[in-house]
Amino acid sequence: MSSVPSAWTDSAIMLRRNLTHTRRNPMVLFNAVLFPVVIMLLFVKVFGGAFDVGGAYVNYATPGMLVMAVAYGLGATAMAVHDDMAKGVINRFKVMDVSRGAVLTGQVVVTTVRCLVANAALVGVAFAMGFDPRAGVLDWLGVVGLVILLSFATGWLTIALGLAAKSVESAGLTSVPLVMLPFLSSAFVPADTMGAGVRQFAEYQPFTPVIETLRGLLAGHPSGGDALAAVAWCAGLSVVGYLWAVSSFKKRA
Repeated sequence: MSSVPSAWTDSAIMLRRNLTHTRRNPMVLFNAVLFPVVIMLLFVKVFGGAFDVGGAYVNYATPGMLVMAVAYGLGATAMAVHDDMAKGVINRFKVMDVSRGAVLTGQVVVTTVRCLVANAALVGVAFAMGFDPRAGVLDWLGVVGLVILLSFATGWLTIALGLAAKSVESAGLTSVPLVMLPFLSSAFVPADTMGAGVRQFAEYQPFTPVIETLRGLLAGHPSGGDALAAVAWCAGLSVVGYLWAVSSFKKRA
């Protein structure tokens, strides 16, 4: 069994490997970073004037766009994990005595890094479009912490979905429900303006409390109830994703 220092070293190696793959794949960078920016420009500049949210639409939409950027970067993770398993890369790592946990941890960390880069790009674009947050230093730290927590949780869940997929193509499709969830949340319009059924789904799905927490932090008046719900959802998704991913990995490896 690998020692703790060895496991950390192996995780760092896997992270460097995954970052190299990301850098060499323009489509991954487009989906994770540029496409959310395109969606933000579309909603704010094209559709924003049609929404009455009681203030500048860019201020309302930015928190939801941050969550959407996390979701858009997940497909590459699912495909990368499945591809490694299908091509026998994991077996090669086993021969090299690389920690099994490092393989999965490296994917989670690189997913989180991609999400942070995408969110940084989105915030920059939002400021260019007139974004005017009232957040203090602690509020911004809360925003970064919640984005990391959400990326970590959805990263583990996506790895589990990628390991359960039957092909690389289906692995990429497993993240589609997570990509669609922001559209059925309070990301673009308040949930209470939606029709019956859709409104209830938007109010009780996992991304809405995360978005509302980010919105409150950026506005300078965070909601404790939304924050507790957001952290609870992220923690629950992390546990489910981790246990499922480790179980599937052991069976396939």
